[in-house]
Amino acid sequence: MSTKKVAILMGSANDESTLAPARETLEKFGVDHEVWAMSAHRNAEAVREFVGSARERGYGVIIAAAGMAAHLAGACAANTTLPVIGVPVAGGALNGVDALYSTVQMPPGMPVATVAINGAMNAALLAVQILSITDDELAAKLDEHRAQWKPKQL
Repeated sequence: MSTKKVAILMGSANDESTLAPARETLEKFGVDHEVWAMSAHRNAEAVREFVGSARERGYGVIIAAAGMAAHLAGACAANTTLPVIGVPVAGGALNGVDALYSTVQMPPGMPVATVAINGAMNAALLAVQILSITDDELAAKLDEHRAQWKPKQL
């Protein structure tokens, strides 16, 4: 198991099913993680406090998922130097395109890695890749996982 854990933050508890592939992927790789529902708009201070102390509490990566205004990933990036991975959530009038733009268009100095709309599995895989930089066991699991995707002669 990786020594660092991953925080999965979602703007609303309603997004839990959308983030299920992230939880499942992290479990598959044996990466400890915690899931929190906190809105950058309704719980701004809680987000600031959580993310600001995340490194000291053993987190190595933060996955932040939100729809519509999708400010959560940016709020996280503004309050930590840990890697933040944004997951735009489908919904609203633009079915997630607004969330995608809000997540990917960060100002200089506040990077947020962004995956596809509802791309929770890829967010988790990216988190695993980041953690594997200093974890050889995790890197080996990634190599094994990738080998499953290689073409095979039938």
